[in-house]
Amino acid sequence: MGLIWTNKLSVGNAIIDSEHRNLISMVKDVSHGIKARDGSALSQAFKLLEYWLCVHFVNEAKIAQAVKFPFEQHKLAQQHSLKELQYMRDELTAKDGMWSDGAVNHFNRSLKNWMIDGHIIKLDMLMKPALQNYDYNFWPD
Repeated sequence: MGLIWTNKLSVGNAIIDSEHRNLISMVKDVSHGIKARDGSALSQAFKLLEYWLCVHFVNEAKIAQAVKFPFEQHKLAQQHSLKELQYMRDELTAKDGMWSDGAVNHFNRSLKNWMIDGHIIKLDMLMKPALQNYDYNFWPD
């Protein structure tokens, strides 16, 4: 699976799914900055991604709490995921566009794995059974 949204990635909640689609788009922007070897664009794309990722984590926590999904491990995994992203950012921005083709491929593959495989499939899909007991448009009061 590439860095694209498909219905297979739906966790069963409109807010989370919408945020995942937007985050995937932002990851693509980071990926384009890497491929273009544009340090300035890459820095801006990372800032935007990190900001919205933090917003997303807060929203996931609110929803998880409301549907009584045990969130402690999930939250720790989110914190680890954010640190992984920040590590990638630091590694890339330190070289300011001076990446080999191998590094470009490595970091783009890592971003895809981080977002799709790590965050959505391995982490957020754990919430899907709990979310299926609620309306797709559920948002806690």
